[in-house]
Amino acid sequence: MPPKSLSFAFYHAARIVAEIMAGKSLAERAVKRVASAARPATQDMVYGVLRAYGEGDALLAPLLRSPPPPQIRALLLCAVYRLTTWTDAHTVVNQAVEAAAAVENGRCKALVNAVLRNFLRRRATLYAGLTAADRLKHPAWWVEKLQAVYPDTWREIVETGNQPPPMSLRVNVRETSVADYLATLRAAGVTAMAAGDCGVTLARPLPMEALPGFAEGWVSVQDIGAQRAAPLLSPRAGSRVLDACAAPGGKTAHLLERYDIELTAQDIHPARCRQIRHNLERLRLSARIVQGDACRIDAKAMGRFDAILADAPCSASGVVRRLPDTKWLRRPEDVARFARQQARILQGLWQALRPGGKLLYATCSVFPEENGEQIRRFLAQTSDARLAGEDQWQPNARHDGFYYALIESRG
Repeated sequence: MPPKSLSFAFYHAARIVAEIMAGKSLAERAVKRVASAARPATQDMVYGVLRAYGEGDALLAPLLRSPPPPQIRALLLCAVYRLTTWTDAHTVVNQAVEAAAAVENGRCKALVNAVLRNFLRRRATLYAGLTAADRLKHPAWWVEKLQAVYPDTWREIVETGNQPPPMSLRVNVRETSVADYLATLRAAGVTAMAAGDCGVTLARPLPMEALPGFAEGWVSVQDIGAQRAAPLLSPRAGSRVLDACAAPGGKTAHLLERYDIELTAQDIHPARCRQIRHNLERLRLSARIVQGDACRIDAKAMGRFDAILADAPCSASGVVRRLPDTKWLRRPEDVARFARQQARILQGLWQALRPGGKLLYATCSVFPEENGEQIRRFLAQTSDARLAGEDQWQPNARHDGFYYALIESRG
């Protein structure tokens, strides 16, 4: 299969989707490893299938008498997705069949051809048979949780999660300004608008390497909601700051771009520490990078900090349009598991905060067990902690979903 062909993209998209359905996260399945000529089509199919998986699975089920091999099922999901977005059905079917020739020794080519042609004949009936739950494209337990917490806005949150996200950039104010960078984009024929204090949102996504000044460190890709962390923590000049759970380093870099501080970035995984270093080098920034567990901070060895950013691991329920595998890989009990881990992180980091200091707790979740309820428990158990402010950002067309709580030490 030529790398520029749709069949090549079908083959690799099906392989990635099958691996995800077997339990591996999308972060582990690097689309970037696919040949560059096929990468956009592959990425579109992988993300499109995962965002609409509940609906796609329901459309496919009546067309199958028995479960096909996992990669063939994934290939059919990719082809059904393509048939809902392309007008050239003949090409889609032919290219999917060609991709099937490279899977299972080609023994499923006839099955793929028959299922897809049957889908085209029965399309209207199949869509009419979808349930309301199928059309939500989210697991039932996830929707029920949102309905209980956000009775007035749950549907907007779900619909947002089914859409491609906006592409927003954070301008490195040490290198340029928002106004100047917007002018640079206009000169390059790129339409964009200012967003937030130092953000820019593109009208259409671009590959990072196509962004003017990206290699030179002028901008970073970061959601507008994530750009709220640095100004909310707002450390004083010269203060000692810890960014815990810091990888991949976006919020670390934003703090360094915006404030003259002594910053330590910590993450538990060595590979992710290297990722932080790589990102800071591109931006011409420096920080002390430490491998370690945020639950077990050695305050004597590291010293205490004036400000701490606790960007806690979470369900990622506020960023499912960017990580669409999350909603299918997560289980209800995972939310409670994350909440227990977050509680340990809060307790560990609090011991590293100087009296009178401040800690910003952040998640990209919309579930209260990880957010407001977590903070209420912490405050009830911590006599010297005071809530200075909190904010739950629901995902919408402009930004992803985030929660922030600024906690001050009474000193």
